Amino acid sequence: MTCRARLFAPAGLLFALCLATATQAAVSPFAAMTGSWSGAGTLSTAEGNAERLRCRASYGVGGSGTDLQLRIKCASPSYNFELGSDLAYQGGRISGSWSEASHNANGSIVGRASGDRIEAAANGQNFAANLSIVTRGDQQIVSIRSRGTDITGVTLTLKRR
Repeated sequence: MTCRARLFAPAGLLFALCLATATQAAVSPFAAMTGSWSGAGTLSTAEGNAERLRCRASYGVGGSGTDLQLRIKCASPSYNFELGSDLAYQGGRISGSWSEASHNANGSIVGRASGDRIEAAANGQNFAANLSIVTRGDQQIVSIRSRGTDITGVTLTLKRR
């Protein structure tokens, strides 16, 4: 092997590993979310008030990483909610359903997942929201901007337990 070939071999291996990691991430965007999480954030209301919010979340991943089952419980001084969602990933797109137990609400979710980020829109009979979830290591940032309810926004920082 020549000196030039020895230099390119590690670069080629590094490129192959990066490509394999990118391909794996494209196939399994939910894998980094697996497990139990907890944290705090802020809930904003239509009246312009903000309240401290505490949450616990659990993510179950199946189907070789293409299916996600989310359960999140949150409480503030004035509000309690329990969200559930079942999502599927295919070709960069996510779709599925959501429900909120304490208000007996439900609907559909559609969006995109790429790398460490999920961007989606949730819709129901009297509710619509834009969702953003970014997962990096043991930290997750969740942002929800809603319409059709007293709660206009939620921002959370969760840590893996």
